[in-house]
Amino acid sequence: MHTRHIAPLLAEALSDTPVVLINGARQSGKSTLVQSACAHASGTKTQRRYLTLDDTAVLSAAKSDPAGFVNGLQGPVTLDEVQRAPELFLPIKAAVDRQRDPGRFLLTGSADVLLLPDIADSLAGRMEILSLWPLSTAELADSPTRNRADALFLGDWSALNVPPCGKDEFIAHLVSGGFPEAAARTSVSRRETWFQSYVQAILQRDVRDLANIEQLTEIPNLLQLLATRSGTLLNLAELSRTARLPQTTLKRYFALLEMLFLVVRLPSWERNAGKRVVKAPKVFLPDSGLLSYFLADTQQNLAAKPGLPGGTVETFVLSELLKHVAFSAERLSLWHYRTQTNIEVDFILENRLGQITGIEVKASATVDGKDFKGLRHLQTTEPSIFQRGIVLYAGREVVPFGENLWAIPLSVWWVPSA
Repeated sequence: MHTRHIAPLLAEALSDTPVVLINGARQSGKSTLVQSACAHASGTKTQRRYLTLDDTAVLSAAKSDPAGFVNGLQGPVTLDEVQRAPELFLPIKAAVDRQRDPGRFLLTGSADVLLLPDIADSLAGRMEILSLWPLSTAELADSPTRNRADALFLGDWSALNVPPCGKDEFIAHLVSGGFPEAAARTSVSRRETWFQSYVQAILQRDVRDLANIEQLTEIPNLLQLLATRSGTLLNLAELSRTARLPQTTLKRYFALLEMLFLVVRLPSWERNAGKRVVKAPKVFLPDSGLLSYFLADTQQNLAAKPGLPGGTVETFVLSELLKHVAFSAERLSLWHYRTQTNIEVDFILENRLGQITGIEVKASATVDGKDFKGLRHLQTTEPSIFQRGIVLYAGREVVPFGENLWAIPLSVWWVPSA
C-alpha cells in the first residue's frame, strides 16, 4: 500500500474540525486511506466506526430516516461514499451543533459536494474538505513527502538531483496513470479491461444516483470526444456541434462529469484589467492513464513513435500539479494563461500574495529559447509578481535560460526526495 501525501493534512483536520470530507474520484484510494489512517479518532481512545453507503442496508437506513440514522451514531464515525445519501448533511449539521467534537464525522465522497446545491453551505464553518486525486508518480515510487508544486514555485528543486527523463519510463507513467488498481496492472489488456469496467461502473451507479439521464450512451461518447481535446480551450459551441447535443444538454452532461472528477476545467488567469486575455477555461481528463485508454495509446505504440502526444504529456503535468497543489504548504492555486494574440503559458501557479510562477510543457527531449516565449512575456508584463518561468521537458538536464528561467526534466515529478 502506498503512503498518501495528504495523510498528515487529514490527521491535522481530524484534530480540530468536527467534519472532514475527503473528495475524489472513485477508485482513487479514499476508502483505503480512511481505513488505514483513521482507525482511531485523532486525540481520543474511542474506536472509529466505519460504514459505507455502498452497502445496501446502510444506504437504505440512511435514506429512510436520515436524522434517526445520524442520531444513532455514537462516537467518531467514518461514512464512505456519502454523496449517495445527500439527505445526511443537514442531520450531520444538527448533530455537530449539539456536540462539536473534533473528528466526529469523517466523510468520503466520489462526487464534488462543492458542485452539489445546498450541501456544502449546510456545513459551512464546520467542515474541512480535502481533495484526494489518484496516486502521484512520487507516491507510486514511495518517495518521501515532498511537494513538487511548492518546489517548482519556490525554485527549490536543487535538492532533488533531477535525473534524465527516460522515454520508456515516462511512457510507462503516461499510460498507467494514477488509479491504484490500473497502475498495478502491467498487462495492456488487463489495464484496458479495468478502465472499461471503471467507466461502465460510474455510468451504471454514480450517474444514475446524481442525475436522471435516459441516454447513458451519450456520456462515454462525450468523454471520448473530450479525450481528443484534453489540454485545449473549452469551446461549448464546437463541442455541441460535434457531439450533436443541444448546448443545454451538453452543459448538463459536462457539469456531471466535473462533479464525478472525470473532467477538470482549468480557469484562465487574469489580474491585470488592461490585458486582453482569453477568458475561456481549458478542459482536461485529469488522469493520463484514462486519457490514454480513450485514445487507444499503449506503451508499445507510443514507444514506436518519434515523439510523444503533446495533449497527453500536458494532461500528465496537470494531473501531477493537482495532486501536489492539494497539499501545498504555499496554498497554491492553478491557472492557465493566454492572450488574444495567442501568447500562452500552459500553467500558472499563484500563491496567496499574488506571486506567480509560469510552467510550460514540452513533449520533446530538446528545448530552446523559443519555448520560453510565453514565459518571457509574462516576466516582462508582470515583473512585480513574476517569480520564475519553467519549461518541463522530456530531456536530460536542468538548464538555465536566463534570469529566473529554467528547463527542467519531467522526471522532477518522480525523483526520490533528497
